[in-house]
Amino acid sequence: MITNDVLRRVRFALQLNDTKMLAIFASVDNEMSVDFLHSIMAKEDAEGFVFCRDSVLSLFLDGLIYEKRGRKEGAVPVILPAKAVLSNNDILRKLRIALNFKDEDMLNALKLANFPVSKGELSALFRKSDHRNYKPCGDQLLRRFIDGITVQFRGTKPSTDAVEAE
Repeated sequence: MITNDVLRRVRFALQLNDTKMLAIFASVDNEMSVDFLHSIMAKEDAEGFVFCRDSVLSLFLDGLIYEKRGRKEGAVPVILPAKAVLSNNDILRKLRIALNFKDEDMLNALKLANFPVSKGELSALFRKSDHRNYKPCGDQLLRRFIDGITVQFRGTKPSTDAVEAE
């Protein structure tokens, strides 16, 4: 999944408007214009589309954690190095922290999206990458998880058109 798509889907799932999005970015010391926000939220084939770098998505997810859970004392946002890549496992982990989800909540969200996984498969996604039971998170699992939280928070399964219009 490209980072723009993750950003769009999370925004839709959590019903975040422009003002809220800008406040989340500002909470991690990343001031952003409305025009730039709209350009990274645009579809790939839309006029004005700008690719959202992994560092921007990482800052957004950190800001979402601050928004939902509060800022830890002395915590500073971590800016990814220029060539660093945010893996699907990292995105899933940050969403889990922001939403304060336990294993059962994660499994329930995946079940709501008709993508059930076992508790063992889920725990493998949160292991360190050098652990022998580590499993990389695929695009489909991340997409379905976001679909599941959309059902949970909005009450309906997202359609592609709805995510684009938001």
